Amino acid sequence: MAETDRLREKVRQRYAEAAVSVTGGGAGCCGGEAVTTLELDQSFGSALYPPADRDGLPIAAVAASLGCGNPTVVADLRPGERVLDLGSGGGIDVLLSAKRVGESGFAYGVDMTTEMIELARANAEKAGVTNVDFLHGTIENLPLPNGTVDVVISNCVINLSVDKPRVLAEMFRVLAPGGRVGISDVVAEDHLTGEQRAERGEYVGCIAGALSRQEYLEGLAGAGFVDSTVSFTHPVADGMHSAVIRATKPDASTGHPAAACCTDDEAAQCCEPAARSGCCGPSARDGQPASCGCR
Repeated sequence: MAETDRLREKVRQRYAEAAVSVTGGGAGCCGGEAVTTLELDQSFGSALYPPADRDGLPIAAVAASLGCGNPTVVADLRPGERVLDLGSGGGIDVLLSAKRVGESGFAYGVDMTTEMIELARANAEKAGVTNVDFLHGTIENLPLPNGTVDVVISNCVINLSVDKPRVLAEMFRVLAPGGRVGISDVVAEDHLTGEQRAERGEYVGCIAGALSRQEYLEGLAGAGFVDSTVSFTHPVADGMHSAVIRATKPDASTGHPAAACCTDDEAAQCCEPAARSGCCGPSARDGQPASCGCR
């Protein structure tokens, strides 16, 4: 088995076991409780979500959270938007996204682990959330057509991919023009070599496979994104941080990336008809001043 295939299978097995542990089908790594090793570390897991976000969600969705941030807040989701969560796991970020975009919006989740997909679908049913769909697939080959979504989110998953340039290219492909990225991930300081990152933690533990800040910025630019930023939020290991990554897919039709604001005259042109992407946000299409809705 090739090294990349071995790593991918190790990641799949690790998170399949986490899903089974949460549902009570196995002892997991910390006994019979519905917790994981990552959740015991305050750098990862459901502790990074405020109680208001956790309240009202199924316990299994919260317990299965293995992320390093809260990308639904990072992405500044708005009513009516279509959202895609890469590596959606037990579904916590998809369910939170569905609430934020409302009935006029939609949230997709993609995960390569059958056990996590089944858990996420069960959690959505328990929560009574219907504007969601969980798809089985890899983040290197997303099972969605071009230009399907307005926002791509992800929570500590891209570092686990064995082909990160392909992931970034797929993000760009499925985003509509003017769409944006708002993700949380583990990122290394630029001075750390790959070997030094591996010394700080395992690949399946979200450490060894992390990109550096500069590698992330160069990768996003290479995929076609603009206005990219990588901002550290809290440390997870020596020289390794949870980080917020933002980027925008340019909108060739208007000349404006989604992150750029536009004038009232430009807003009047690009917000009619009420397309889901463009230089204006939902408020400009709801009768509010156009300048308030630019994004």
